[in-house]
This record gives sequence, C-alpha cells and structure tokens, in this order.
Amino acid sequence: MGGDGSSKPPAAAMDVESSTVAQPTSVLRSVLLSYAYVGVWISLSFTVIIYNKYILDPKMYDWPFPISLTMIHMAFCASLAAALVRVFRFVDLPADPPMTPSLYVATVVPIGALYSLSLWFSNSAYIYLSVSFIQMLKALMPVAVYSLAIAFRTETFRRASMLNMLGISAGVAVAAFGEARFDVFGVTLQLAAVAAEATRLVLIQILLTSRGIKLNPITSLYYIAPCCLLFLTVPWTFVELPRLQTAAAAGIVRPDLVVFGTNSLCAFALNLAVFLLVGKTSALTMNVAGVVKDWLLIAFSWTVIKDTVTPVNLAGYAIAFLGVAYYNHAKLQALKAKEAERKEDAEAGARLLTSEKDANAHKN
Repeated sequence: MGGDGSSKPPAAAMDVESSTVAQPTSVLRSVLLSYAYVGVWISLSFTVIIYNKYILDPKMYDWPFPISLTMIHMAFCASLAAALVRVFRFVDLPADPPMTPSLYVATVVPIGALYSLSLWFSNSAYIYLSVSFIQMLKALMPVAVYSLAIAFRTETFRRASMLNMLGISAGVAVAAFGEARFDVFGVTLQLAAVAAEATRLVLIQILLTSRGIKLNPITSLYYIAPCCLLFLTVPWTFVELPRLQTAAAAGIVRPDLVVFGTNSLCAFALNLAVFLLVGKTSALTMNVAGVVKDWLLIAFSWTVIKDTVTPVNLAGYAIAFLGVAYYNHAKLQALKAKEAERKEDAEAGARLLTSEKDANAHKN
C-alpha cells in the first residue's frame, strides 16, 4: 500500500503485463511483414514473367531475341550491382573467405555458366509455349533438384521422397498430354532450363555454402551477372547477331528504351525481393509462395492472355501441385526436427556445463 492509501502493483507484475501486451504486437508485426515480403516477391515475379512473355511473344511485342533480352538484363543488373557495391557501399563484399581470382574461377564461373543457360532457355521457351504450361513444367524443379542432389551425394535416397518425385512427374506428364499448344522444341527448352537451374542450385550448395561463402542477391549479381554476360556473348554472336543486323538494316527492329529499361528494372527489383523474402523468412517460404504465384499465373494466362487451358491440364497440374505441397511439407518437418535436435544438443551442453561447475564448486 502507498502512503496515500492507493495500491500499486509490484514492478515485476508491471513488467509481465507490458511484455504480455508487447509480445502479441511484435508477433503480429512479424506476421504482417512476412506477408508483405511474400506479396512483394509474388508481384515482382509475376510482373517479370508476364513482361518477358509480352516482349518475346510473336503475337505481342514480337522481339524474338531471347539471348539479347537476357544480356540486357545482365548488363543492367551488373551495372547497378557494381554501383551499389563500389560507389554507394550498400553492401559489403565477402571477407571470410575473400573472393580471390582462383576462388572466383572455381565457384562463380560454373554457377554463372549454368545461370546463363537457365535464363537463355527459359526466356526462349516463352516464344513457343503458353505462360500457364511453362508454370506447369516448372513443377519439375523439385524432381530435378532431388535427383541431382542424390547424384552429387548431398542428399540421401529415400523411397518416400522418390515416390513423391514420381507423383510430381506423373502430374506434369498428364498436364503435357492435355496441352493444346504443345511444342516439342519449346518443351525441350523449358526442360533444359529446369535442368540447368537445378544443377546451379545444387552447385551453390557444394561450391559456395560448403566453403562458408555467403552472397546476398546484390553481391551475387555483382559477381555472377558479368560472368553470365560473358558466357551469353558466345551463342549471341552466332545465333542472334546476324539476325539482329539483318532486321536492323531492314528497319524491322526498333527497341523501345522505356520497355527494355522498365523490364530490366523489374528484373533487378525481383532479385532484391528475393533477398528480403529469403533473408527475413526462409527459402521454404519462397517455395510455398511460388506455388501460389504459379496458380495466379495460370489463372491470368487463361483469363487475360486467353491461353487455352484444358481440364486435363488442370487435373495434371493439380496432381503435381499436391506432390510439390507434400515436398514442401516434408522439408518443413525436416527443418523443425533439425531445429529441435539443435536445441536439445544446446540444452544438453548447458546442463553438462552446469553440472561441471557444481562439481568444481563442491571440490573447492
């Protein structure tokens, strides 16, 4: 009781009350931020895909030069990343270990080569396939990553996982069977893009993560974009440069700086969105958000672009979707189990340290 007759709660009680109020607020804020990161990433990824389709499709902007478009993206991203790193000092380059020339050749160059192939093939596929069907084919990414991880021995073979991969593959096969605009060359390009991207993801784990090299998307672009640009000049010189010269001489090709500038800016912003999403949440969150994005793209392709989506398409992709959902669920459970094991090890270590201190105290 206070001297004026009024009762005051103890300080400890006040702390408990304030923490009780603050905790739900902080959790709500964290959840809202996570949803915001997911929303920004889905919006930008959606925009880049539709924008690339608009530029490359013969029925729209009709720019049939996917290598040139990819090179424009890489040149823009490399320049902006260099400015952010070297001029504005927005992020620091890795220092432990430092990126030496020999390390660059051994790690970044193979990843850059695969990234250039992935971008080239995936952008080329938009000329031949619908947006909806491309998204259905991209459902094979977990299958490719898991198969390559087993081949490179970064994953162990599990029968349940392989059955899951076979289920995803069967669903994509059904979707392909029902595709109204099936093009063998376009499907080959997209499958090659999936294979190149999956190999790149596995090599990132082997070449970068295992050596303790951590790159965010800005430093990744700083190192990888110039490498991609250099690799792409080889096929561009032989495949597209002669056609570009002929089209330019005939006055057919007149690139719009606004279109290509905003398209490149969206591509760079997408990399920043990946940095926010993965850095503030997790790569698994991006995988789950990617499934939502795929359904949105299929719906947009069907209703706005007027691509033909058959019931067999949807049934096949629904099967693949269930497989991908189970794959993400299994990964989440594995992460939870690993985190629980880590906590148990930490608690056991703390108990052991406490018991050793008590034993030493009794001896003294």
